[in-house]
Amino acid sequence: MTIASTPTQDAERPLRKDAARNRELILETAAEVFAEQGLEAGYDEIARRAGIGVGTVYRRFPERSELVQALFETRIDEMVAIGEQAAAIPDAWEGLTWFFEKSVEKQVADRGLKEVMVQTLSESGQMTVGRERIGPIVESLMERAQADGALRQDVEVTDLGMQLMLIGSLSTPEQPELWRRYLTLLFDGLRARPDSTPLPLEAPPDEAMHMLMCNLQGRRA
Repeated sequence: MTIASTPTQDAERPLRKDAARNRELILETAAEVFAEQGLEAGYDEIARRAGIGVGTVYRRFPERSELVQALFETRIDEMVAIGEQAAAIPDAWEGLTWFFEKSVEKQVADRGLKEVMVQTLSESGQMTVGRERIGPIVESLMERAQADGALRQDVEVTDLGMQLMLIGSLSTPEQPELWRRYLTLLFDGLRARPDSTPLPLEAPPDEAMHMLMCNLQGRRA
């Protein structure tokens, strides 16, 4: 037997759709505002640009940490998509370097993205989430390049993860694309060569990444 919906149930459906639309609108607008002003930007500016009341922003994300977390998850999805595109590039070295170039390019263009990634990844629980989503993709790109003899064999995933975060901070108003200089130097250092200098220490373990991310933020773990 089919149960007819009640007026109350019918009224709830548009509200749920509106809530979902508002959430996406807030996230899109927050990403724009944070890209320009950083994570310290106020909810009032997000609400003004989104054309909604500031109360709506607070209802969806009562705590700023909740908004940052939602943006972090969105950014991880974007990084995964970039990684999948890189994996589809036939040349292994080109795929690896394209992934890093696009990733850093996105960081530099979006100030909020870098702050979101550094702040959220510095939390040990979120470090695990990010590593589980992105780690296998980066590892696959690296293994493919190493199998082709293009990438040196002693490089680890954590090496590239830290380089990605560091190079993403290397730009100035006068030289907004300064990071490309250092990314090129990094790529040259990653190339497999008979005369490559052996790396003096082992790469840091995954557990040490939490402390290193905290160091990037200038705070204690």
